[in-house]
Amino acid sequence: MNQIKTVALLGLLSGILVGIGYWIGGTGGALIGLVIAAATNFFSWYSSDKIALAAYRAQPLRREQAPQIYEMVERLCRRADLPMPKLYVVPSQGANAFATGRDPNHAAVAVTQGIVNLLNEQELEGVLAHELSHVKNRDTLTQAVAATIAGAVTYFARVMQYGMIFGGSRSRDGGGNPIGLLFAIFLAPLAATIVQMAISRTREFEADAGAARMTGNPRALASALQKLQAGAQRMPLNANPSFEPLLIINSLSGQFMGNLFSTHPSTQIRIEKLLQIEQELGRRSAMPGSSGL
Repeated sequence: MNQIKTVALLGLLSGILVGIGYWIGGTGGALIGLVIAAATNFFSWYSSDKIALAAYRAQPLRREQAPQIYEMVERLCRRADLPMPKLYVVPSQGANAFATGRDPNHAAVAVTQGIVNLLNEQELEGVLAHELSHVKNRDTLTQAVAATIAGAVTYFARVMQYGMIFGGSRSRDGGGNPIGLLFAIFLAPLAATIVQMAISRTREFEADAGAARMTGNPRALASALQKLQAGAQRMPLNANPSFEPLLIINSLSGQFMGNLFSTHPSTQIRIEKLLQIEQELGRRSAMPGSSGL
């Protein structure tokens, strides 16, 4: 269901892009804007690991520093049929984690020093499984596509705004519907941002479910999220807000304009969904012929 929702949201973003393109006369400027947006976001996607790791000052994590974490990740990778990612540690007491990289063969998983100190072994395994689920689902690619379309929408809106200021509307019908024009200039970029955030929240739900299946212990991740939420309010992990969607939990304390503009779903809802998965797994293990694993 979350996969279908993601595709639908990407389709909605594309629809916004097509709609705003309708109000621009000619295709030359639209094509240039789309190429610029695509090139910028492709570079961000291709170099996402280096950019994100540098933003959080992450350092390579050597096996001798954390053999337990290496063993956890190796075990989870075998279960998920994934190549071993590069591991990093962020020198911060803010408890968080993230995955980055353009595909499973170029992936990196980073944990903060704070999350290692805060969580027990099962909770930390749940967090690592969540990040590996992002890698397996290629969520960094999904986010790059969403960012490309949203960026193109914003570019088109600016072109139209400058057109109104310096020469009036350049739409094919000589002006177009003024209400539609205002929507294209002011509301379409806002709508694109909201849809982009919705895609990010959907991918978080999918990664939670993937982690629950990978570990067979949804309650451990639910417990970790509860601790991380409390920790984020006390000590947020500060960095460029552009990288907020990467983190396992929103690092900003408080709620900024509610959930509509949040990169992450409500922690309480995530916990409830994980506990529902736990019940489903329990029912399956209780069925006749089940191994109970």
